[in-house]
This record gives sequence, C-alpha cells and structure tokens, in this order.
Amino acid sequence: MKDIVPWPFPKSLDGFLWRLSSRFIIATVGFIGKFILNVMNSTRVVNRHILVDLLDSRPCHVPVITVANHTSCFDDPGLWSILPIRHVFNIDVIRWSLTAHNICFTNNMHSQFFARGKCVPVVRGGGVYQRAMDYCIQKLNEGQWVHVFPEGRVNMDNSFIRFKWGVGRLIAESKVMPIVVPFWHCGMDQVLPNEYPYRFQWGKQVLVNFGQPIDLKEVMQHAKDVDADDMLTRKMITDKIQEEMMNLKDQTEKMYSKLKKTS
Repeated sequence: MKDIVPWPFPKSLDGFLWRLSSRFIIATVGFIGKFILNVMNSTRVVNRHILVDLLDSRPCHVPVITVANHTSCFDDPGLWSILPIRHVFNIDVIRWSLTAHNICFTNNMHSQFFARGKCVPVVRGGGVYQRAMDYCIQKLNEGQWVHVFPEGRVNMDNSFIRFKWGVGRLIAESKVMPIVVPFWHCGMDQVLPNEYPYRFQWGKQVLVNFGQPIDLKEVMQHAKDVDADDMLTRKMITDKIQEEMMNLKDQTEKMYSKLKKTS
C-alpha cells in the first residue's frame, strides 16, 4: 500500500482501549446516522428482515457479504442506521467495509478513526490481490460480515459501471460460502449531495430495498465443470451478482418513483 499512513490494525483487536474507542466511534456515528436519516429526512426500508434475521440467527461460522450501489459519501456509514440499535451499536456485529485509502486514510488521525469504525483501507486500482482484500477474507473466515460497494467508487450519475472483481475473490476464497445479500437504495445523494458545499439536507426521501440472498451454487458448480481458473471464477461470480443487482435496481427505482409521487 502506497502513500498513506501505516496499516492501521494491530494484530489483535481484543485490547481494552481498542474495543472501548471502537465502541464509542461506532455508537456515535450510528446515532448521528439515525438522526440524519430518520429525523432530518424520511427513510423507508423494504425487506429489512432479510439482513436482520441473518445477523441474528445464522450459524456463527457462516459469513455474510452485503453488496450495494454507491451514490453518496454518506452511504457508509449512513445506511447502517436503518438497522436495529442492537446491531448498529455492536462492534462485534456491525460490518467491515472496504474504504478508499486515499480519502479516509490520508493521515494518522483519520486512519485511527476509520479503522476503529471497522473500515479497511483498499487501494482503488490496486487489483484484487492486496492487503485489504486478504484482511477481509480473514474476517469472512471468522464468520463475520463484510460490506462491498462493487462499483468501486461513488456513481454520481447513476450510469452503468462494471462491477469490480474483488467481490468475486472474497466469495471464491472464503472457506465457507458467504451468504450474499444485495440491496439497492435511492435518495442518499439527495441527503448528502455530491457537490459543493457538501451539506446534509432536510426533508428528503430515501428508499432502501433488500433483495433475497443471491444463490451462487450454480455459478460455482459451472466454474468447477469448465475447470475455470481463479480469474474466470471471480468474473463469473461478479457477473452473477451484477445481474441480480441490475434486476433489483429496476425494481427499486420504480418503487422510489411511486414513493416520491405520493409524498
């Protein structure tokens, strides 16, 4: 990793001071997120139970990967404020998130803050084989939850962006097949616009729509049948996720259009 502060995570995250500071940061940011989305603005969530039930009741060794579109710098952490408090404020449950190293890890203070918020510095353009990806695979192998924005950047004009293959590597190299939960959201770029002066807005509508977990068994079996190498396997997995996400996008945008007409 180049041009940033040193790797921010200690070998063990069980230290008292680390856990205390992480708990404070995650709880504070979660509270602010709930205030912005539920008090300053109006947020409707469809099928939230899909993710909530998995976080509550899946076997402890089974990891979870969530994938979502990326329209605002507030998507993460803001979107997680839609979850119950028992998840939002729990440092052992809340997601790990791949985060742009050149935005959030530019100095030691920022690095320590975002690391304690369970953000992992990924080098955009650095490929699928880098320390951040290895670290997230490690977390998945511990049965934890990792979130990915597979577009790889904020999509400011809602255009089509081919998903990056990193999510394919996370799934392909996990010891236990992760449960992959897709969701699409609309309106976050209205809550925090992607233009100067970058201020939070009041009175906007947000819609978050969770889809059913993506079944990758057929894709994995096909990859095995054609003796796919690692690169082709990553591509096949990512293509399947993008296909499901595009279907969810169409559904969610129609719902959002109706929501805005009735509000």
